[in-house]
Formats: sequence, structure tokens, C-alpha cells
Amino acid sequence: MSHPHPDLDTPAPLAKGGVRVTALGGLGEVGRNMTVVEHEGQLLVIDCGVLFPDDHHPGIDLILPDFSSIADRLDRIQAIVLTHGHEDHIGAVPYLLRLKPDIPLIGSQLTLALIEAKLKEHRITPYTLTVAEGDRERLGVFDCEFVAVNHSIPDALAVCVRTSGGTLLHTGDFKMDQLPLDNRLTDLRAFARLGEEGIDLFLTDSTNAEVPGFTTPEREIGPAIGKVFRDAERRIIVACFSSHVHRVQQVLDAAQSSGRKVAMIGRSMVRNMGIAADLGYLKVPDGVLVDIKQLNDLPDDKVVLVCTGSQGEPMAALSRMANRDHRIEVGAGDTVLLASSLIPGNENAVYRVINGLMRLGAVVVHKGNAKVHVSGHASAGELLYCYNIVKPRNVMPVHGEWRHLVANAELAIATGVPRRNVVVVEDGVAVDLVDGRVRVAGAVECGYVYVDGSSVGEADETLLKDRRILRDEGFVSVIVVVDSSTGKIIAGPEITARGFVEDDDVFDEIAPKILKALDEATAQGVTDSYQLQQVVRRTIGPWVGRKIRRRPMIIPTVIEA
Repeated sequence: MSHPHPDLDTPAPLAKGGVRVTALGGLGEVGRNMTVVEHEGQLLVIDCGVLFPDDHHPGIDLILPDFSSIADRLDRIQAIVLTHGHEDHIGAVPYLLRLKPDIPLIGSQLTLALIEAKLKEHRITPYTLTVAEGDRERLGVFDCEFVAVNHSIPDALAVCVRTSGGTLLHTGDFKMDQLPLDNRLTDLRAFARLGEEGIDLFLTDSTNAEVPGFTTPEREIGPAIGKVFRDAERRIIVACFSSHVHRVQQVLDAAQSSGRKVAMIGRSMVRNMGIAADLGYLKVPDGVLVDIKQLNDLPDDKVVLVCTGSQGEPMAALSRMANRDHRIEVGAGDTVLLASSLIPGNENAVYRVINGLMRLGAVVVHKGNAKVHVSGHASAGELLYCYNIVKPRNVMPVHGEWRHLVANAELAIATGVPRRNVVVVEDGVAVDLVDGRVRVAGAVECGYVYVDGSSVGEADETLLKDRRILRDEGFVSVIVVVDSSTGKIIAGPEITARGFVEDDDVFDEIAPKILKALDEATAQGVTDSYQLQQVVRRTIGPWVGRKIRRRPMIIPTVIEA
């Protein structure tokens, strides 16, 4: 379903010399980040990520950006620039490369290693170019310079895109940790240099724009993690993102200090940490890491498990442990450490997991009761610093829900950016930079594309509505047999309901009314089975609403015999 833009038409052709920026994801949501930059008929894609489904998307595995607006221009894409290796920035790359496998991928060493491993599972061999901070690459009409930024994954990059129509600076996800675990600072000197050169459009991470002050340094949570390890009586189970190298590093260091062994659980966790270790981003102390099969030979107070599931994902290891559906059985004396923050929309799922683990007797330590996680995004104070350093002519907040985008825009305005030069838009809205000024040019189709099992893009809102009705309201099946020659009812109606506390005999009251409605319809010459099914639906639907106060899915079947 496309986001509604009734007031916006399809964008007119881009003015000569202008630059068009269209976000196909990441604006109005946390995830699915993808931005398309257009200049002189060529395209540059910055990030291509996924959005994870919530309770509103039953049965859906992933949500992709909508590629339809660029599907007929794939040969004009000069490259896909990946700012870092999180799923909400790289997860949709395989689905775009299915359409054109030879689009070059540009990114840092770790970012490309993570996406190459993912593409291998999709049987795609990409063309890649590894870049590092300070590098500058010409990609068609786009002159790209890469800047080091600090985030909750190593090797993150901002990208400055120079064109003849103006210069853009896209931060990607970033923060300004002054004591990073890998000693890799956000390069504010480069930001200042680019600001002196002149930034015509600054696209800034909005995720923490509502949070006052500065994001806590990663180093400050080390003592809290150490305390968890000292206090734990039996096993320690740590749940975090499978790409959070810094957090896993802190767990490995704490395990070494406390004499514990660490085992990784989950395919993505094992794969990503293996890549990080091979490339030197993860320093594994000698003898600390063991295979999960060796755990049976170790006492419980010497065991640490690192797994996925910190966001309450139903199929992740931690959720399955909470539901007693995993080979690791959580019990009294175990300590579970949720080393991540809550992604908006996941709160209920996470609290269900916490409650399930505590019901099993585990001690659960999370951000709400201990300082065991810090955000990877710049808070308001850091964003203010960036605006004052860069002094952009125009600003377009990116990466966040609507409230985050608005808060970020107000920060830019507070630092002196004219309100008319700050544009807050959502997915699909095309923003043109012409003669140094931004304006909204129109909107392209930009709906959710659902990955549903093996299908991509086939599930739609109608299907999801049906699933939600089945899940929340149940269904009623009505079967009627009619004589094909006379139209007379010869059997039924047979009514079966599922998802109701009431017995099926509650429907005995409506059966005669269905027969009467069908007799009246056939007397008026209605013989088509589809029309008779609609008669059944119109008869039983309002009755169920009044009598049982439910709106179930109604499945009428008229069989001609």
C-alpha cells in the first residue's frame, strides 16, 4: 500500500543542473533506509535496508523498500553506497541485485564482508569496491568522499556527494562517542572542512533527536556488564544484535576476567562474529570462545551464551528459550542480559520475552534496570554541534519516525538554518535541490514490499487484513447446496465457526434467516452461485456483529448439485 500523498503529483522532469533526493524508506519509520540521488540522468543509491515486521504484519518475514520508481532505470544506477553493516541499511541489497546483479556495491571492509556473506546465501556474486575514511571515488557524475563516523558497529561511514548541481553530506547512522571502544572517532575535522567548502544539503540521522544532551560513551557500560558477570550465580545468556561487534567484545572481555567460556548461538551471530574476528574487528581472547557442544562439559557458573533475540523476534533464540522451545533450558539462577535498546514498536514483544524468562526463574537485566546498553545514535546535543560545525544551507532530516524528523528539523532551525530551507518529508517524496534551494517536487509510489516466505511483493494489504481478521476475530463457514436446475435449497446451511467461545449451536438462530434470504433471492431469479454467496454474507454478517459483537471472516460456499 502506497503512502498517501493526495496533494503531490508525480515529479516533473528534474531541472537542468538540479539534484533530486528521494527516500524510498527510512522516513517516518525506523528501518528500511534507502535514499536515491539523481543528477544528470544518473542515480546513486545510499543504503538499501529492511524493516522488520510488527504485530500489524502477521506472517511477514521482512519489509523492503519499493523499487518500482527506479525499476526502469536500473542501468542508470552508478553504485549502491552502504554506510554501515546493519540490516536496516544492507538487508534489502540482495533483492535489488536480483533485478540487476552487476550494480557496484561501495562500502567499508566490514560492511562489504557482511553483505557478501548474505549475498552468498542468495547465490549472488557482487561487484564491490572497498573504501575507507578519507577515500574519494568518482561514480559517474557523483564525486563521493567518505568520512569516518562512530556508530554501534565498526567501520561506519558518512558520505559526501559532490555534483555540479550541489554538494550533499549524508551522515548515515552516527554518534559522537569521544571514548569509542575501537578508538575511531567521528571525524568532525572532516565535517568542518566540508562545511567550509559548502554543504548545500545536509541529510542527518534523526533517531535520537528527541533525546537531550549527549549519548553515553560505550566505555561507561563496561562496569555494569562486569557487575552482571560478578553477581551471576549460574549461566549468563546475553542477547544483542548479531552485528553489534562492540557489545560482543565487551562480553568476551568480561568473560575472560571472570574465568567463563563463551559460546555463540544462532546462524547470523556465528557468521557475523566470525567475519568480524577474521578481519580483526573482534579481538577474541585465547581460550574464551568454545563450541556450543562443549557446554555440557562445563559447570553452569563458567558458561556464557551470546544469542540473538533482543527485540523479541518470535523465531530468535531468546524468544524460543522463553517459550521453552529451545535446546537451552533457562531456569532458576540463570541471568539473562538484554544488551540492546528497544526499537520503537517492539516494546510489547520484548516485555513478553522478559516476563517469560522471569517466570522460568531467570534474573533479567536490561536497559530499564541497569546501564547495560547505550544508543548508537547522536542525541540532540551532538546534532547541534554538527549543525554548527557544518553550517549547511539546507537540511533534510532522515532515519526516524515522524516525531524524530520534526525534532531534528527544529534543532537545525535553532542553529540558524532558515525554516524555509529545512524540509521534513516522508518516504516517496522527491526533494529537488536547484540553485542552492530545496523544494518538494512531487511524490513517487513508495509502498511496503513484503517478503512472505518464498514470495516477494505478492502479499498485499488485503491479504494482511484477512490474516488480522482470522487472528483477531475468527471465521465462520456457511455451506449451502442448491439444485442446479431449480435453484431450490436441498441441503444446509451448515455453519461452522472457529475462534469463538460460543458453541456452533448459537448459529441455529440465524440458519432459518439464511434460508429465507436465499429463497427470496432465487424467487427473484438469482441463480449465480457467487451472488447467492453474497446473500449469505449479507445475512449472517450483521447478525454476528449484533449478537456476538465480532466481525469474523465469513466464508460462504454455495454448491450446485
